[in-house]
Amino acid sequence: MESRRRVSALLLCAGRLCIFRVSDQTSMSSNKEKAKHPPPAEAPTAPGMTEAPAQAVAPEMAGAATPPEPEGAARPTPTPAPAESRSPTAVEPPLTPEQRAALQAKAAKADEHWDRLLRAKADLDNYKKRATRERHDAVRYANLSLMEKLMPALDSFDRALAATNSANGNDLESLKAGIAMVHSQIKTALTEAGLQEIDATQQAFDPNVHEALSQQESADVPEGQVLHQVRKGYKLHERLIRPAAVVVAKKPAA
Repeated sequence: MESRRRVSALLLCAGRLCIFRVSDQTSMSSNKEKAKHPPPAEAPTAPGMTEAPAQAVAPEMAGAATPPEPEGAARPTPTPAPAESRSPTAVEPPLTPEQRAALQAKAAKADEHWDRLLRAKADLDNYKKRATRERHDAVRYANLSLMEKLMPALDSFDRALAATNSANGNDLESLKAGIAMVHSQIKTALTEAGLQEIDATQQAFDPNVHEALSQQESADVPEGQVLHQVRKGYKLHERLIRPAAVVVAKKPAA
């Protein structure tokens, strides 16, 4: 597009230069002819007649001096003036006091919102840190209540050991009572924590909660029933922690 504009401008300048040169040559040749053949003396003007002005012929002569454009010749396209030269630069009017007051109010509101955003972000960061710390503490001290329930059992163990070192004759009875007390306290603490005991004595064998260690012939216990329990099993709420180890009865050989 820019190259077409440049070519059009060059053609326009060349055409104007040719017109000026032809008009100059025509004027020079007419002056030479006038010098060779002077014009005849003017006849006197009759009364009542007006002399025709000589300037009226000048436009026709000037028009005849311009040569006609050849047919089929491409006319140069005029280059449009840039937009900056056509229209002056618009100057914004100054702000009124009302507009300045409105802008100041909006700027103050924006500062207030920015301050609120920073405070909310700081609160969120603090909440995340506090939640992470509390979660770690909850995992770390999850067995705190269980430890508090087992401490009385440790105290009973200490008293039982102290009773065995005394010189009284009732040492054996004191030791037995201390062990029974410790057992009861530990069992109560674990039961309150959700531990459930699996008692498989004289129960039908269940592979979901029982572990068969061996089989033993028995005429008193039906086949497939637990003959005796070797080790108790336990569950925490509804989850199996350890199955009960049992011996399963079977029919005696004939």
